[in-house]
Amino acid sequence: MRRNDPTGAPGTVYFEFIKHGNTIKVVAIDAESGIEVSTLGPVYASENELQQIAYKKLQIVLQKNARPPKKRLF
Repeated sequence: MRRNDPTGAPGTVYFEFIKHGNTIKVVAIDAESGIEVSTLGPVYASENELQQIAYKKLQIVLQKNARPPKKRLF
């Protein structure tokens, strides 16, 4: 994640597409942090759709990691 980006959007993202039978696994990797997420989709879905889903998932994970941890009472 770019440190000066207030939106928490990832910088450079690499995508990997792996076909498993009737599904495609999409892996999105943030180049700066090395954090990766994966998602599965049907073979007939467009590459762009699958890429957008994986990108959104990566954004969520990066935003969660950017927040300070919650303090526990116990």
